[in-house]
Amino acid sequence: MRAPARLPPTVVCLAGLLALAALAWTLWHGITEGRVALAFGVLIALGELARRGSGQGRESAPLGAAGALAYALLGENSGQATHHGVLQVIAVVVAAALVGAVPHVALGRGGTPDHIARRVLTVGFAAACFQPLYNSGKLGEWFGQGPYFALVIVALLVLTALCDAVLAAVIARARTRWPFGPLLREELRATLGIGSAVCATGAVMALSVAVAGLWALPVFSLPLLLTQLSFRRYAAVRATYRQTMASLARATEIAGYTPQGHAHRVAGLSRAVGRDLGLSASDLSVLENAALMHDIGQLSLVDPVPAGATAVLPEAEQRRIALLGGAVVRQTGVDAAVAVVVERQADPYREQPLTARIVRTANAYDEMARGEGPSGALDGPLQALERLRLATGHDYQPEVVESLARVLSRDGRGGAGLTSGPAG
Repeated sequence: MRAPARLPPTVVCLAGLLALAALAWTLWHGITEGRVALAFGVLIALGELARRGSGQGRESAPLGAAGALAYALLGENSGQATHHGVLQVIAVVVAAALVGAVPHVALGRGGTPDHIARRVLTVGFAAACFQPLYNSGKLGEWFGQGPYFALVIVALLVLTALCDAVLAAVIARARTRWPFGPLLREELRATLGIGSAVCATGAVMALSVAVAGLWALPVFSLPLLLTQLSFRRYAAVRATYRQTMASLARATEIAGYTPQGHAHRVAGLSRAVGRDLGLSASDLSVLENAALMHDIGQLSLVDPVPAGATAVLPEAEQRRIALLGGAVVRQTGVDAAVAVVVERQADPYREQPLTARIVRTANAYDEMARGEGPSGALDGPLQALERLRLATGHDYQPEVVESLARVLSRDGRGGAGLTSGPAG
């Protein structure tokens, strides 16, 4: 299974110090506009209560995030100027998030410190960009209260979303040591999904409360809450899908056609190489699922190939097995793109899509490095990579082989620790 994202300790400490300073300052000076703070605090806490899973998703509590951003960018309540500052925004968000996290901690779902730390840094950035300028009157002086002010709110939310994407990429970089660029691109693509809905709701909440007062909060929270509940149902369907993929991936192992763990090792290596080469999230999902299913065609063989190494077979037989594997995948109702990768893995690499080239290379490496290749000899990581490099003129794409070498170098264990569950 993929390890959950963890914040680097220095980032957690920074967020913790900021949260403690905000709570201490707010307790010492008291809460400004307590009714407004309470309303937004309740909204954020409810959003945290409704969050899904362990809080490790890109945005597991969209309602709480939208409420926190709206409070950070709130300048008026029913036409009356508000005067809460950056530190009070952070204090209210932290207190509400802690209250909403209590049931999750009690149920052992975890993820709370990292989740709150990331929320503190993101909301703190938004509040620091808006509150000082608004409270000093600079925003009103520069942009007035018309449509230009709304555009400023939207622009600040875009900057906040970019800040959050950079933070998420830094988290993933610290955990995986994968290249920062592809990780950032993946986070930015994800921001266009639920992230854009959160930002839009936050902007509408802030602007609506400024005109209509706190009654606007429940009105504009309901659509996002319904979306969140629908997403939870969708996530349950995806979980069933992943379990089906995991069961199918083990079929060849249970039947004795391939070694234990081979499919998951190949899937882990393939996904890591795909990330290194900058594939999108959708392509990574197809790649990982195809890698899990790449040997399914061997179930058509009367006599298993020793150690499941089909490289010893004639090319025509390899292609027959690949086509049969693709046919099996199509019968399962899995994405047709997965079946295409499985079908094409035995083609000459110059005729293959990039995903098939990656699966082919990762499969060959795992067989060679574990003595499951045609020679039956245990080559070891370095020898297996050298054999792959020698075959780049005919069997493997050089760029993919070099990407695999970088992945193994970062892993530091010759790829032995790279395992994976089915992609979502």
